[in-house]
Amino acid sequence: MRHLVDEAGLSDRIVVDSAGTAGYHLGDDADPRSRAVLEAAGYSFDHVARRFESSWFADRDLVIALDSGHRDLLLRAAHTPEERAKVHRLREWDPEARRSGDKDVPDPYYGGDRGFDDVLEMVERSCEGLLEHVRAQLGA
Repeated sequence: MRHLVDEAGLSDRIVVDSAGTAGYHLGDDADPRSRAVLEAAGYSFDHVARRFESSWFADRDLVIALDSGHRDLLLRAAHTPEERAKVHRLREWDPEARRSGDKDVPDPYYGGDRGFDDVLEMVERSCEGLLEHVRAQLGA
């Protein structure tokens, strides 16, 4: 998403952030298979795992989850209807997910290497749609 925001010249108006919903990998770098797929696709990044804090709702317009389980954890962390309204699943903006009805990004960690490529494709499609949504909200 950050790559698309930069390409669109909107990095002065859109801040992209990342955090998990659990503390399993706090301080860790990205999985080596994730890094390999992202680097092969031309993405550069600096990532250290951290956990989402409920106080962050105040500073964010959207809080995006990759699957229903993460969405449910984020909804439980929200204190108000306004905070809960900020929580969405990423594939809400994936045209293929709209057709299939499956809005969860699968976890590639326990599957084969191809799973990481498949997830990247889903995320890229979804982020393109999400960027269009955000642009419309900004009037950009």
